[in-house]
Amino acid sequence: MERTVVRCAEGHVFSTASFPMQQADRLGPGRLIRCPRCARLRHAVPVAGAAEMEKR
Repeated sequence: MERTVVRCAEGHVFSTASFPMQQADRLGPGRLIRCPRCARLRHAVPVAGAAEMEKR
């Protein structure tokens, strides 16, 4: 399963294996995910350029 690097509304950056409905463009890029740093449900968006950084 592919991991996705995301940033929560508080600014914490983490990776998650479950980033639901990534192909649903009409919903926008953000999803509600539990942040492991602050342990709350937060709005999270994918980090731009994270895929290129992981390949290096």
